[in-house]
Amino acid sequence: MSTDTEVIIAGGGPVGLAAAISLARDGREVTVIERVPEAILAKPAFDGREIALTHHASNWLKSVGAWEYIPTSAISPMHAARIESGHAPDRRNVLTFHAPEQGPDALGHLVANHLIRSALYRVARETPRVTIRTGQGINAAKSSRRAASIILENDLRLSGQLLIAADGRFSRIRQMKGIGAVIHDFKRNILVCRMRHTVPHERTALQWFDEGQTIALLPVADDGHGGALSSLVLTLPPDEIERLRNLDEATFNADITRRTQGRAGPMTLESARCVYPLKAVYAHRFRAERLALIGDAAVGMHPITAHGFNLGLKGQETLARAIADGSGDAGDPDALRRFERQHRIATAPLFAATNGIATVYTHDAAPVLALRRAGLGVAQGLMPFKRFVTGLLMDRNRSI
Repeated sequence: MSTDTEVIIAGGGPVGLAAAISLARDGREVTVIERVPEAILAKPAFDGREIALTHHASNWLKSVGAWEYIPTSAISPMHAARIESGHAPDRRNVLTFHAPEQGPDALGHLVANHLIRSALYRVARETPRVTIRTGQGINAAKSSRRAASIILENDLRLSGQLLIAADGRFSRIRQMKGIGAVIHDFKRNILVCRMRHTVPHERTALQWFDEGQTIALLPVADDGHGGALSSLVLTLPPDEIERLRNLDEATFNADITRRTQGRAGPMTLESARCVYPLKAVYAHRFRAERLALIGDAAVGMHPITAHGFNLGLKGQETLARAIADGSGDAGDPDALRRFERQHRIATAPLFAATNGIATVYTHDAAPVLALRRAGLGVAQGLMPFKRFVTGLLMDRNRSI
């Protein structure tokens, strides 16, 4: 059996669904292929990840109607960001960012990843010209000058003008097409979960490069059950993360309270503990014959910036715009070249800078400790630099 469409998207994650919505709104017939069953795609489970949405990302979600499917009570504005270094931070090695006096009162908004996925699924399901096929993986992917095609696990063959890989940083489509990638393995794992605590977070996101560990505490919206909620993002060697994941709750709570030096008060676990390997990925190419890579399949960022989804969202916008401005053929090589060039310009410097910062700020040799503490102190006094970084964090542009 075979069927035709205009664009095939491998991966029904948030970026893949966003691309389907964008292209369908431009009049394209789009088919999304996702391995997981529809019930899971429609109502994904909590996965620990909190997404720091820029204003650009929030505006895009509003423009397609996804924002209205995210409960208002689950959206947490982020008024400030604080970066610290060292086991006993003091104001000499702290860098802070605040929303400017003129404009929005938040740097961005924190929303749970599973809520964004669910909202985008609902919009995609309601969007004309979008077909979502679930419960089937892709066994083969081919392309020629005239068409791209895939074969599903049930032997169904789909052909289209363009295949889009949106299937994650360890993309099978990327591997099938022989596209390599720079993979930066930090040899660390990340544990993420929600913690309740007594000291208010004051809508401030903390990134703390402690000696021997990296801790982020991201402000989560109040759930009305007392105290404050934060998303804990803890980076440690894999064996230590595994030990923490398997601790009983009382011991885990005591351990996290100790690790955070009691600065938020006693910490109490409020969710499942989710673990992810810490690997950053940058594809050697973002395109091939009738193929485009978006999301983590193209660029899998270190989570230190919390900007992975924002870059993925911009990537699919860039691709949709390049196709819309092209010849009418979704797989037009010139359109794909424009997409690749623009997306590399947008991502390569940030990818390199993020990996460099992550490497320096997780190296605990005495000279490096002194250097990174001094660096934060200097940066804190450079107002033009802080305004520039604040602008990047907020990204208030409505279009690319």
